Amino acid sequence: MNSGAGLNELTPERRLRRLELTITRRLDGLLHGSYLGLLPGVGSEPAGSREYRPGEDQVRRMDWAVTARTAVPHVRTVDADRELATWVLVDASASMDFGTAAFEKRELAIAATAAVGFLTAGAGNRIGAHLVTPEGVRRIAARGGRTHLLGLLRTLLAVPRARPATDQVSLADAVGGLHRAVPRRGLMVVVSDFLDGLDEDGLGPGAPAWEQPLRRLAARHQVLAVQVGDPREHELPDVGLLTLVDPETGRRREVHTAGRRLRERYADAARRQQAGVAAAIRRAGAAHLALRTDRDWVADIVRHVHAQRRLGLAAKRGALR
Repeated sequence: MNSGAGLNELTPERRLRRLELTITRRLDGLLHGSYLGLLPGVGSEPAGSREYRPGEDQVRRMDWAVTARTAVPHVRTVDADRELATWVLVDASASMDFGTAAFEKRELAIAATAAVGFLTAGAGNRIGAHLVTPEGVRRIAARGGRTHLLGLLRTLLAVPRARPATDQVSLADAVGGLHRAVPRRGLMVVVSDFLDGLDEDGLGPGAPAWEQPLRRLAARHQVLAVQVGDPREHELPDVGLLTLVDPETGRRREVHTAGRRLRERYADAARRQQAGVAAAIRRAGAAHLALRTDRDWVADIVRHVHAQRRLGLAAKRGALR
């Protein structure tokens, strides 16, 4: 499978095999001996300090001893622990069963989970998951090894589609449950479209319901928010009369897409919504990786990893000065 090919036409085993080949071939060189990958400095061993960068660094990481000694604000930097525990929270709610490009958002979430698993694989490393399913949150214990990772992905592939207008665990509650369930510091990856918990129109001014739980999670762990999206969530095509269905509630609305003004208003509202989601993730103290069903998701992950590695190396160089 290339990164733009869909998976629906394949059996689960063939899906997993193609997904594994895609990731291991295209992420070759990122998969070996690197703890500075998805986030810089995963772990808790101090590596030194560097000057504080307003707007980028979190105040809770201030190195007060160095700050007092130099009279210049500094933050602590950390190296990875030898063993990394990764927990992935995967949103499989109804809004994830949507896609107008090569595949659905749920498939992209599975691909992202697989990439996280292979990128964090290594001696002693473990991965576990909380899967938000129509029946509630399914928890998979953290274990190491390829067999365990593939079993986790099989379970995710088998999650049934959510029916509209059914009670489901909210993303905020799922993030809060992950925080309570994992007391030991590790890498937390939340994979979702982050559309749950927004205001009714999705444009604020209130903060998303999941922001505070995500903030609490990031206070204890390194957190990566993987946001999956689809092009139709950003702009409407000019296709005449279009029937829109809310996957969460089942409500339908017919929209005449031929009007340029309507399409422009939709695109503007979508930009504001996406900016609001990104700002909430940033305020919570999590790293943000945006993936879309119409883009090369492997290339997006590679760019993210390289950017995080540059941040990690820059932090180390700053600590040595």
